[in-house]
Amino acid sequence: MLKRTSLKKMPQKMTRPEASSAEVRRRMQATRRRDTPGEIALRKALSAIGLRYQVDVTLPAMRRRADVAFVRAKIAVFVDGCFWHGCPVHGTWPKTNSDWWRSKIEANRLRDRDTDLKLRAAGWTVLRFWAHQDAEVAARTIARALTKKQKLPPTR
Repeated sequence: MLKRTSLKKMPQKMTRPEASSAEVRRRMQATRRRDTPGEIALRKALSAIGLRYQVDVTLPAMRRRADVAFVRAKIAVFVDGCFWHGCPVHGTWPKTNSDWWRSKIEANRLRDRDTDLKLRAAGWTVLRFWAHQDAEVAARTIARALTKKQKLPPTR
């Protein structure tokens, strides 16, 4: 006779509410998953100081992606949008469907922390920047992390 084992219940995926207006729907549909203005600015700044990188990289043993990665050096870079990741300076909490949005943004934050922990446990350096941060400052921070990890001479 087969022994029955209980399956752990998977958390229910949140059902997305209807957009509050046609304008909100258009704006959300136009939001890109990659190649955001913050990511592009960072990539231009990295290129300007002579760094080569990979874009939108699937991370090892996860269904998550880094915005920019230096795979050999095991450095993953994320450019977090103020709205989607709950920036303490510029993040806003929508008034319409507020419970759903709060849950969504908090889930994003939890996933970010989980990603950071898993990558660090696998020997990666994780660097996170807000989309509103100065891209040139972020690029210099990344260059220092690369220099430290690879023992390379400092970049320009």
